[in-house]
Amino acid sequence: MTERPRVVSSIRPDVTASLMAETGLDDARLTLLVHRFYDRVRQDPLLGPIFAARIMDWGPHLERMVSFWSSVALMTGRYSGAPVPAHLGLPVDQAHFDRWLDLFQQTAAEICTPAGADHLTERARRIARSLRMAVEDQARCGGVPRL
Repeated sequence: MTERPRVVSSIRPDVTASLMAETGLDDARLTLLVHRFYDRVRQDPLLGPIFAARIMDWGPHLERMVSFWSSVALMTGRYSGAPVPAHLGLPVDQAHFDRWLDLFQQTAAEICTPAGADHLTERARRIARSLRMAVEDQARCGGVPRL
């Protein structure tokens, strides 16, 4: 008698659906948010030059950021990158992270439901804090990140 393969189901679709219902977020809204946010970043006198020096082709970057925020906000699992190493060595300090977060919060408040904006902003704060600490640790340790 052959044994039937065990079926493992994921709760990810249920979690994503629940988050979408609670926050009003979906792919269309996240795409609009990411595009509008990065339009602002590119025009910002503090952040714009940092991004302009590193991103030559914005299409793939924006697609990657939509996948990132889909994973962060809706637990879709669409993003499979490593954000910390990508940000190490950037010439940024607390003022840059504060400005990034300010622009993100403004954009989320305009695009999203209040619940969606709160959900995204809380995650953005965590991300900013984590990246800032990694950048500061690298600078303090002479270029060797403590991960």
